[in-house]
Amino acid sequence: MSYSVLLLLILAALVSGTIVSSAQRPQSQNAQPPRTGPDALPGTKWSVSQIQQAVAPVRPGRVLLPQHWPNDARVAVVVSFDIDNESYALSTGNTAPGPLSDAEYGATEGLPRIVAMLDRLDIPATFFTPAASAILAPEMIPEIMNSGKNEIALHGWIHESVDVLNDGAEEERLLNQAIDYIARISGKKPVGSRTGSWAFSPYTASVDQKLGLTYDSSLMAMDVPYEIMTNGKNTGLVELPVTWVQDDGIYFGPQGALPSPRLIFEVFRDEFDMAYRERSFLMLTFHPNAERRSRFLYLEQLIAYMKTKPGVWFATAEQVANYVKTNPTVDSPFGRMQR
Repeated sequence: MSYSVLLLLILAALVSGTIVSSAQRPQSQNAQPPRTGPDALPGTKWSVSQIQQAVAPVRPGRVLLPQHWPNDARVAVVVSFDIDNESYALSTGNTAPGPLSDAEYGATEGLPRIVAMLDRLDIPATFFTPAASAILAPEMIPEIMNSGKNEIALHGWIHESVDVLNDGAEEERLLNQAIDYIARISGKKPVGSRTGSWAFSPYTASVDQKLGLTYDSSLMAMDVPYEIMTNGKNTGLVELPVTWVQDDGIYFGPQGALPSPRLIFEVFRDEFDMAYRERSFLMLTFHPNAERRSRFLYLEQLIAYMKTKPGVWFATAEQVANYVKTNPTVDSPFGRMQR
């Protein structure tokens, strides 16, 4: 078996969850077996109305893929970074020095390397930033904003998972607190949000609306921008969708430290090539604390490759959201395939 094939098999196992770390294995020999029988599948007893109501709180509404991108570009690309750093661990109360030191790499090494690359290749990016990350490394925001091209967006107060929080008032308090802090240190109120761990609660859309945000980037129902719909009503919120396939965290996190990043960045390149072919949209997500030197090498090569293609609009998430809200869009998901 070749080395590349072996790596692909390992990757498939990691993503599917068939490789489980010792930390994830049940510790007790008395663990209960999975529940079986009709009660284990409550959805099988739901009526048509109950099935529809179960998914109604968050659904894709209007397709917001414009008929033409600026300057008749073939594809819009947002290069985004989730600056999780220590916030992910701290949100769960984990203060162990080892994990915090590993995560701190995002501020000490990862981010300076990334900002220098963006300046060198002359493209903008959007940085989804938990307020806690900015509190712990206050030099980051000025460094990101120095070029005048990049966007600072929200990533919670402390990377809280709002589905676990499951409290609308507390979710609003934390996000409003994050808005105030980011606005104060950056000089500009953020207009977009990506929730911690890309979770989405029944309250998230209404909280975003109430706080005057333009877009969210946490959902995955399409490849292209769309309007978020809740309980059959359009919200006016633009969704700039993400996907785990286009996120380095699933591959390079503590449980996914593959020995070679080359195959992963081939996936990102193929995603770009297909978006380019379809005259569509691409949202890429990276994490400064995950972009160690060997991985950063391929990140830089990926962006350089995309720059060789004519008609690529590199934009911030805010620029894309504003554009799709104010320009004619295709009529349907099927209509866009005929572009």
